[in-house]
Amino acid sequence: MAGKFTKLNKRFTKFIDDQKLFFVATADRDGRVNLSPKGLDSLRVLGDDRIVWLSLSGSGNETAAHLKQHDRITMMFCAFDGDALILRVYGHGTVIHPHDDDWPELAGLFDPLAGARQVIDVRIDLVTTSCGTGVPVLEFRRERGPDELLPFYAEMSEQQQNEYWQRKNLTSIDGKQTGIFGQ
Repeated sequence: MAGKFTKLNKRFTKFIDDQKLFFVATADRDGRVNLSPKGLDSLRVLGDDRIVWLSLSGSGNETAAHLKQHDRITMMFCAFDGDALILRVYGHGTVIHPHDDDWPELAGLFDPLAGARQVIDVRIDLVTTSCGTGVPVLEFRRERGPDELLPFYAEMSEQQQNEYWQRKNLTSIDGKQTGIFGQ
């Protein structure tokens, strides 16, 4: 069941599109490894070698800080229902901020979501599969974001959001700049 591929195929793309949750891992050369869960309708497969996702504000911004230093990124998708499968996508990521030229095009791929702070553009160079039989079968009940995450940011003015980013998203936990304000 395990395999190595240089790009996504139709089966992998459908599998990714069907997932409610995915994980992103990045690391700076000298800092901590970050592993983050992602959800909502925030991911698009743009081709067999490219994925983008809309990164929403949170309590940190490790992915952006790491990618600014080193562009390595890994994404993992797990089957929590149906046939067992783990799909990992390895590649090189670029962070697109609202002040960047590519922002309107890439952010336009998504419905507007409160707290959107960047788009992560991943160019894929390796795809691997593994069995995933150790992953439990779980039942999806609901997204938390529409009731909890999105209203928190929707109630903020642009100035309040920028102040939040200054406090929480300007640097990584290792002190690396995220580029959120063009720094």
